[in-house]
Amino acid sequence: MADIQAHCILCRGESADYELNVIEVWHDDLWRMTMSLEAEVPGFCYLEPKRHIPHITDLDGEEAQTLGAVLAKVTSVLKAETIAELVYVFAYGGGIPHLHLHLAPHRKGDALNEQLIRGEIVSEQLPNGTTRFISTEFPPLPEEVQRDVARRVQQRLSSS
Repeated sequence: MADIQAHCILCRGESADYELNVIEVWHDDLWRMTMSLEAEVPGFCYLEPKRHIPHITDLDGEEAQTLGAVLAKVTSVLKAETIAELVYVFAYGGGIPHLHLHLAPHRKGDALNEQLIRGEIVSEQLPNGTTRFISTEFPPLPEEVQRDVARRVQQRLSSS
């Protein structure tokens, strides 16, 4: 583990901030939050555990127990201080193999959008008032595929 941490830029903490062009805005014993100094929206932050946890699927221990409360605290402050409508929370795993959540305060008309899929996106207003976004290149999978995955996930979670 020490070898992994030696090569992990996020494990370096504050000493890597200049390289990543971020500034620490909060920390506690387990978590650290930094703000990007080169984002498309004001207040774009990263929340990461101080301990090396590669991906969200590896989250355990005290970090797992405190994530919800920490996330609620920091996103509430971000929302208030940036006068955002909401704060998007993204967890991508392919860039840096150290868990970090992207916290993106969003206001109408800013650089952010709801698009999480590739391709040309078309929107459709549904009868219930919500908007569905669909990629023309990657249309939704058949419902039976999603129901099968849902059934398997449900079974596994209810048996654990």
